[in-house]
Amino acid sequence: MASVPSLSASLQQRVTSALTAAVPSAEGVDPLLRRSDRADFQANGVLGLAKRAKANPKELAAQVLAALPLDGLIAEVEVSGPGFLNITVADAAITANLARRLDDDRLGVPAKPDPGITVIDYAQPNVAKEMHVGHLRSSVIGDALAKILRFAGETVIARHHIGDWGTNFGMLVQYLVEHPHELDHAPDDADGEASMSRLNRVYKASRAVFDADEEFKERARRRVVELQAGDKETLELWQRLVDESKIYFYSVYDKLDIRIRDEDIVGESGYNDMLVETCRLLEESGVAVRSNGALCVFFDDIKGKDGEPVPLIVQKADGGFGYPATDLSAVRDRTGKLHATTLLYVVDARQALHFRMVFETARRAGWLTEEVVVKHVPFGTVLGKDGRPFKTRDGESVRLEDLLDEAVDRATAVVREKGDKLGLSEEEITANGVQVGIGAVKYADLSTSLGRDYVFDLDRMVSLNGDTSVYIQYAYARTRSIFRRAAADQRPVAHPELELAPAERALGLHLDAFADTLAEVSVSYEPHRLASYLFQLASLFTTFYEQSPVLTAEGGPTQVENRLFLCELTARTLHQGLELLGIRTPERL
Repeated sequence: MASVPSLSASLQQRVTSALTAAVPSAEGVDPLLRRSDRADFQANGVLGLAKRAKANPKELAAQVLAALPLDGLIAEVEVSGPGFLNITVADAAITANLARRLDDDRLGVPAKPDPGITVIDYAQPNVAKEMHVGHLRSSVIGDALAKILRFAGETVIARHHIGDWGTNFGMLVQYLVEHPHELDHAPDDADGEASMSRLNRVYKASRAVFDADEEFKERARRRVVELQAGDKETLELWQRLVDESKIYFYSVYDKLDIRIRDEDIVGESGYNDMLVETCRLLEESGVAVRSNGALCVFFDDIKGKDGEPVPLIVQKADGGFGYPATDLSAVRDRTGKLHATTLLYVVDARQALHFRMVFETARRAGWLTEEVVVKHVPFGTVLGKDGRPFKTRDGESVRLEDLLDEAVDRATAVVREKGDKLGLSEEEITANGVQVGIGAVKYADLSTSLGRDYVFDLDRMVSLNGDTSVYIQYAYARTRSIFRRAAADQRPVAHPELELAPAERALGLHLDAFADTLAEVSVSYEPHRLASYLFQLASLFTTFYEQSPVLTAEGGPTQVENRLFLCELTARTLHQGLELLGIRTPERL
């Protein structure tokens, strides 16, 4: 495993050294290096430096240019505008750097030199309730971030803060006490759909009795107290509800191709024993105060429409605990016991104020120190084609299973149309349909910048054209097709001595930026940047494929080998990038 510095990073180092050589007082100046239309990169930093040194920008740029070594990395440098440096990278340097990437299992992507422990809170379904479209984004975004950060070398601990506590469970458990066989099923009837059917039946039946029978309602309320007190029978029945729900959760996440581990599910109940102590610590330290019987935290800059302070209510006047107490206890657990250096909360944007108040409270209490990074990773709403939150015709939230099944059906139809021409078997068409359909749903979500809403449009998502996962998957499948058609003596070999065509250079420079893109995403926590990179890579490969014949290259066997080398690195980069987004890559499409 070898870290391969990107060409951009190498150039940055050389330009910085040249600036310092031209003007010693420039030490510490970090020039802006960006992709340019006129050359491969454009360096900007001379203007600001010239102002500080009271020098002519063009003359200073000429001095910097003279200090830049033409040592095989840089083919050409020119001064443009009021002091910009346009830098062209040598063809040999591009090919040589890409060859080092292809030789490495990680494509030359370095692991973090000082990795920490990141706890990611994502995928938060509710016990005894069906998962709907609103659960999609937290699950998909959180899973992608976990994969990206693990690849970066971070120790990632997933936390699925499921809704498994509260007043509704008094009603559900009491109903099971009085109807003990309602969740019974045969061993071979433990699939997700059957589990949800049983849970729905129990919920509807218990709700009907709760609304109609005052005596049952009172028994259910007492059962909540017994649940919170740890009564053995109550906890056992509550656990049955949780276990039945997990069967359902796992079946949905299997469809979504997301692996949820049992040990990572730590719901609201997991922090129940900490709630009293959390409140005591807050009150004793003066962080929280009693107001009208409730334990509250106040903030100078958070007020309601009436101008009155809006507090974070940690404990209600009746002694009950709300989400703030649970979330603050979770912070204590994650920093104190798990020793997290970073806390990420992948929760929808509407919870922004809640997390702002929780984080500030935790800081005041000393549970969040300056050494701990804490961030709410917000996301917008999934919309229907009418621009409103995605609902069924009856106004209900769309079941996540139904949405995934429809995506697979649509994708399978697209795959079948292409697959018949390729001679794909029915088994391949079915498998590819699943990979394309689930990939389309994930990519539509992940390619949207955080905080933005997006329209759920399956026709667009499974299209072979445009910014879709199918387009990227098809580019990968095309690379595999090239190798299937290659002769036995046609193999990928890098040839730095060859001149690169424009399409080859563009593809090569973008391939070299993979590590930089991942480094950026692992800090910004914005997976749409990786999605954008992969779409651009697929587009550049398509142009390369059309303009630079691979197996019939005019330059003979060495050019064939070099272009196969570019195809192989493209394939591995597309595969690795999509894998980090949780999307699979069919070999034939």
